Amino acid sequence: MGCFNSVVINASADKVFNTLNNFHDLTWSKNVITKVEVIGDKSAREIVAKRILNDAFHETLVSVGVNNRQFTYSIDDGPGPVATEDVDGYVGEVSVIPKTENDIALVIWASKWNASKSGGVADFCKPLYHAIL
Repeated sequence: MGCFNSVVINASADKVFNTLNNFHDLTWSKNVITKVEVIGDKSAREIVAKRILNDAFHETLVSVGVNNRQFTYSIDDGPGPVATEDVDGYVGEVSVIPKTENDIALVIWASKWNASKSGGVADFCKPLYHAIL
């Protein structure tokens, strides 16, 4: 199970990845993410960094691949269908791919999970990722 969103951004892949890869700064998504609470003392690009988005989504940075412009994170708890008791193994993956002919970047934001007790995870998450991108 999973969902998929993508967008082309008129900026270099390195610049886009540098912005998205800062786990503690989502100011680029002002209309969707209004609050980021940093949990613990891990830096924004350090594996196991933790954050809470909009007082609702508890997330952990799982991996960072600077050379391939990719990172993954888990949703550890959240509202509705992504609550701990409803979904198992939710992982989001963000990839930035250069399109060098125009110095633009393709951003792919995908997610997957192992099981959902109540269903509705994709219907809940897909519009959020679409709005963020």
